[in-house]
Amino acid sequence: MSMPAFKPEDAPMTAARPQLISVEAAKQLDAAQVKELFAAHINPGQLHFLKLLGFDKILVDRAEGMHYITRDGRKILDFFGGFCSVAFGHNHPRIVAARQKFQDENRHEICMAFMSQYASALAKNLATIAPGDLDMVFLGSTGSEAMEAALKVAEQAQGPEKSKILHAANSFHGKTKGVLSVTDSTLYQSQFKLVENRVKVPFGDINAVRQALESDPSIGIVVMETIQGGGGIVEAPEGFWRELRALCDKHGVLWVADEVQCGLGRTGQFFAFERDGVVPDVTALAKALGGSKAAMGAMIARREIYMKAYGKPKSALIHAQATFGGMGEACVSSIEALNVLYDEDLMGNAQRQGDYLIEKLNGLRAKYPTLLKEIRGRGLMIGVEFQDISETMPFGLKHMVALLDDKLKGSLCGFVGALLLKEHDVLVAFTEYNRNVIRLEPPLIVTREQCDQFLAAFEDILSRGVTGIVTGYLRKVAAAKG
Repeated sequence: MSMPAFKPEDAPMTAARPQLISVEAAKQLDAAQVKELFAAHINPGQLHFLKLLGFDKILVDRAEGMHYITRDGRKILDFFGGFCSVAFGHNHPRIVAARQKFQDENRHEICMAFMSQYASALAKNLATIAPGDLDMVFLGSTGSEAMEAALKVAEQAQGPEKSKILHAANSFHGKTKGVLSVTDSTLYQSQFKLVENRVKVPFGDINAVRQALESDPSIGIVVMETIQGGGGIVEAPEGFWRELRALCDKHGVLWVADEVQCGLGRTGQFFAFERDGVVPDVTALAKALGGSKAAMGAMIARREIYMKAYGKPKSALIHAQATFGGMGEACVSSIEALNVLYDEDLMGNAQRQGDYLIEKLNGLRAKYPTLLKEIRGRGLMIGVEFQDISETMPFGLKHMVALLDDKLKGSLCGFVGALLLKEHDVLVAFTEYNRNVIRLEPPLIVTREQCDQFLAAFEDILSRGVTGIVTGYLRKVAAAKG
């Protein structure tokens, strides 16, 4: 039986081409146009906070090394570092060259059906760097994905009888549903239905950990950031990690170390936990792993644990690589980044410049004690905590103003950050939980001269006192409104 002849009039009408913005047109958008699109299609609520700090007026045209370069030619010194993502600086020439060669040779990017030499080489490099028998690697795109993989491999290995997770107060492990359950933020957790097999203890309190493990044998996993980033650059007391390792071994518990922010050389060692001479059962990296050019995350587990979870053919695909896990150019970026880290002694530089910054910042704290409460951190992961507003007031006003401390928490940090950007072209970061903390996480390529540039700008703002800082900020806001 023959098919009826096809007639052109029977063909479906081709959809009209939508009006799309081209790449070149996107490049030419000005700040006002970008603000309009951001409010209409991304996050109008977030725009409110960008306006408060004056960040909505700035449009970055390109970035090189330690600097953002704006459309109007300003060079902004980056002491923010994308929450530790920009460890290698912006557009490191070696990493850019490796990516360009990959593109020029039309190498394979998405290669799920076959083995990837680039993913395999990156996994080998990470296993070589990692201490102990941390040598089985899962590649993803984000810190949340790496931490999801870390908790899943631990729970799968432990089984349902020891599936409860112990985590720390003021923790941040990501915003996807699984790790959101152990991210200690009522804001981020919102109304979402969370994983219930979890218990919380104060960060760095070994006695609380001991009591929890001794009283609840269903706890099979401990997950903590080695240094809490969102918590305000907070470290556990001396000896905590060694005692935690011993407790986990005693009770058959797996320790998952979240090194998404503090790993990859930021503290002067590749992993922050290495300082204590201990090795976790599972760890996770992301942020800077993509060479500040690609989205890359990695979970690294001890072979024994990984094989128990996924080592048999029937379990091998339970948590195999995702579609974009181990993409070619991202892996090449990471491979080159790891080599750059050692070739250019960036870990050593992080240690040297971090020590210098902390020393000088402590000098400023001694000079301006009514403004600065504490300097903490190591390497190029530094927290500068400001006093509550009441502590900056004359004695007679402290008691009255103290009633407003909670509502005003973070305002002084915001004023200082806004003035650093407006007047000195210096960008700093803030923290999720302790809003009184400015965090300094510049790229690991930062020089002594650039540290001095930041310190001079910071002292210029501090020297005005709280009244000068507040009035300076209000003048800036008034000028912006015209």
